[in-house]
Amino acid sequence: MTQTLQFGLDTFGDVTARNGELQAHGQVIRDVVAEGVLADQVGLDFFGIGEHHREDFAVSSPEMVLAAIAGRTERIRLGSAVTVLSSDDPVRVYQRFSTLQGLSNGRAEVILGRGSFTESFPLFGYPLDQYETLFEEKLELFAALLAGGPVTWQGTTRAPLDNLSVFPTPETPPTTWIGVGGSPNSVVRAVHHDLPLMLAIIGGEPQRFRPYVDLYHRACAQLGRTVRPIGVHSPGYVGETDAGARDEFFADYKRMRDRIGAERGWPPMTRQEFDREADHGSLYIGGPETVARKIAATVKALGLGRFQLKYSAGPLPHDRLMRSIELYGTRVAPLVREMLG
Repeated sequence: MTQTLQFGLDTFGDVTARNGELQAHGQVIRDVVAEGVLADQVGLDFFGIGEHHREDFAVSSPEMVLAAIAGRTERIRLGSAVTVLSSDDPVRVYQRFSTLQGLSNGRAEVILGRGSFTESFPLFGYPLDQYETLFEEKLELFAALLAGGPVTWQGTTRAPLDNLSVFPTPETPPTTWIGVGGSPNSVVRAVHHDLPLMLAIIGGEPQRFRPYVDLYHRACAQLGRTVRPIGVHSPGYVGETDAGARDEFFADYKRMRDRIGAERGWPPMTRQEFDREADHGSLYIGGPETVARKIAATVKALGLGRFQLKYSAGPLPHDRLMRSIELYGTRVAPLVREMLG
């Protein structure tokens, strides 16, 4: 476990604030590039950028930003978190990440998911009543593209392919994960396509996802598939001390959570709820030792090969994000490996 465990960071390009003023999208994107470069410098294994199409997140094209980071890094793996395959074209997604694979010398990854935000569906002309069908069919096509060679495919959601090749041809295909937010069908789908599993655990005790891990292993055994790595994506923030980290993080995290919650019918988050999630749930926040202990417990409980910390939170300033990244790479990751050793 300790030899293979990887540490990653995820961001959605949340629009940050400086001196109380929200930053322009362009500045946020440039700051995300700097954050990815720092993640490489402090020895982290993966940097992921999520795709969104709304005012409060600056990145709608993760591959473009990842390509900029690729040109300034040498080791860290770079990928999406996640790519909303349902409202995109699988051929174009494959081409973009194959291009990133070449630019980065084999460090590209893509996490494919249905997405918890739906703005991309009307933007690109896809009906929400085909939510499941769009993902299932497009994932089948993407899996066929990963296999290489000319592809023949037919479905109901896009034009068929008849013995067509797709370029560029990477030396090795980009590493591809299936992002799962709580659907057992998605777990089985990952096994069916022989792809690793990324669990998005954004609330509640992480151990409640153990049945999904068990289902993944059972499905691998039944379908004769190789057990691939399992990862977890969860929110968090590393500060100098436990109290300091909570105080620095709470107000901006609440702004983000309440804005999204208002769209979905959730009540405003209280400080008591926040502290409970930090104490016992899937919010990894505190000083390095506290965050490390919590990550180690989750890794052991779920048998993980990777942990990805979603470190950005609404308008939380860029300088605080940079310090959190530094502490995560230089203090938290070594402590977790020591705890699991």
